Amino acid sequence: MVDLFVYGTLRHLPLLELVLGRSGAALDAVPAHLPDHGAFAVVDQPFPAIEARAGHRAPGLLLRGLTQDDIDALNFYEGGFDYTLRRVTVELDAGGSAPADVYFPDPGLWQTGAPWDLAAWQADWGALSLRAAEEVMAYRGRLTPAEVAARFRPIRIRAAAWLAAQNRAEDPDHDLARDVVVHEHKRAYVNFFAMEEMDLQFRRYDGSLSPVVNRGAALVGQAAVVLPYDPRRDAVLLIEQFRAATYIAGNRRPWMWEPVAGLIDPGETPEQAAHREAMEEAGLTIDQLETVTRVYPSSGASGEFLHIFVGVCDFENIAGGGGLESENEDIRSQIISYDDLMRGVDDHSYQDMPLVTAALWLSRHRDRLRHGEP
Repeated sequence: MVDLFVYGTLRHLPLLELVLGRSGAALDAVPAHLPDHGAFAVVDQPFPAIEARAGHRAPGLLLRGLTQDDIDALNFYEGGFDYTLRRVTVELDAGGSAPADVYFPDPGLWQTGAPWDLAAWQADWGALSLRAAEEVMAYRGRLTPAEVAARFRPIRIRAAAWLAAQNRAEDPDHDLARDVVVHEHKRAYVNFFAMEEMDLQFRRYDGSLSPVVNRGAALVGQAAVVLPYDPRRDAVLLIEQFRAATYIAGNRRPWMWEPVAGLIDPGETPEQAAHREAMEEAGLTIDQLETVTRVYPSSGASGEFLHIFVGVCDFENIAGGGGLESENEDIRSQIISYDDLMRGVDDHSYQDMPLVTAALWLSRHRDRLRHGEP
């Protein structure tokens, strides 16, 4: 049996229960703190790190009597992020002290800022962290902690997309609790993207439930797509890059002309992502975003959800672009007239659905934008 002191996100009981795979009611957990240490927010990350700080006290929970399976589960969840267990003496809030193990980050691993606020984290990141942890723990026994850590950003992107989908309007014609019955949920594949399968039944139009069917979905996340448009020049900016998915599918023209696009990071709005991607990929500052649509582009196969915009801007202000070297992006851009854009749509030159969608929207709203009307 092992006694463990937790000071960060694992103080959130639903997360601790999910990682351990058992109810918190069965845990022997008591409030405690580690003297001369503090839990501090990690810069640009939604979690804290513990550091030695004279006069500070790191609040947390002392978990007593954990089994080896509990520790193995916790090591799987924490181990890929260069945390190691260290023996300390914690003080119980009710009085007394006790030895315990604590997860400490490797020295110099993180840059820290202000003292960490559990309540603020629960409000801002609790639900997303639970969804991400659900996927992480599904890979226990299949992936190493290091392999999970390498995939953690896209896991969080998928978690944020799932939460966003849950917050969209419900189907007025179907009660999902009654009209969809899930028998088995399998995570068949994970890398940057993921493939999930379900054995399920769905309500048919005659009122009966379908036979149990196996269905799969490629899970990507949410993406922001923006077609830059300069109304003074009556021109758009397109980018071209190699698209491996189309090459793998057999396409003989895998370099694709597209609008600017990119995945939406957790905690980021679609509009913020559109502005960020316009600068990263095209070196553009967008003055005004016009919403084209918000859609699933291939609902029979993919769970990716697109927020498509036209971005009103001035092409005089292009500075940089070309994508991020850290993401192995190699992007070129071209400015073409509106007429050339629509000729490409009419002669089926473009292979990218969001580009065609944004172009057709622009054809309906171009006069308004050229006259500066809202």
